[in-house]
Amino acid sequence: MVEINPTRIPGRWSNGYTLDLHTTSSGLAGRDGYGHPQFASKRSELGELLYRLKFRGDKSVVSEIAEVVGTFAESYLTKLDLIVPVPPSSQRKEQPVILLARAIGERIGIPVFEDCVWKVRETSQLKNVFDFDERSRLLDGAFEIDRSVANGKTVLLFDDLYRSGATLNAVNSLLYDRGGAKDVLALALTRTRNLR
Repeated sequence: MVEINPTRIPGRWSNGYTLDLHTTSSGLAGRDGYGHPQFASKRSELGELLYRLKFRGDKSVVSEIAEVVGTFAESYLTKLDLIVPVPPSSQRKEQPVILLARAIGERIGIPVFEDCVWKVRETSQLKNVFDFDERSRLLDGAFEIDRSVANGKTVLLFDDLYRSGATLNAVNSLLYDRGGAKDVLALALTRTRNLR
C-alpha cells in the first residue's frame, strides 16, 4: 500500500484533506537543446502515481490510487452521498480527475456526478498565477451547477492537485450557495510544497 501523509486544508468545507505532497524536492538539472530549463523532481509515492497518470498516460495506476483514497475515505470521511470532481482545467482526451473520481466512486460505492459542475468560460492557466486573491478573481463566474444534483446531499468535492485552494473554494461555494449541498468535504490527492 502506498504510504500517505494527510494534511488538513482550510476552506469553507466542513472537512478537507490532501493526502500527500506532490513533489518532495525539485532542482534545476540543466537545459535542453533549445535552452529550456529541465528540472529533476522527486515525488511522493502518490505524487509519482499521479504524475504517471497525468503526464505519461499510464492508466494502470488508477486502481492503486483509488484503493489509497478508498482506504482513507473509510477512516476519515463521514457518510457521503455523491462525489463531484472539480472540472478539469485543461483539455485532454481522457481527464485524469474524472478517471480517478470514477474509480474512487466504484471503490467506495458512491455515485459520481461529473456533470454536476462545469466550466462556462475559459480561464487563463492558473498555474502561472501565484496570488490567491488573483486566482479567485479569475475563477469568479467560471463555473455553473446543476442545482438538482447536490441539493440536501453530503458531497465529496474531489481534485487531483491542491495549490492554493482557489479552485476548490470556488466550486465549494457554488455547491453550498447555488447547489443547496447539506455538507461538503474536500479531498485533493496531492499538494504543492509551497501553498498559496
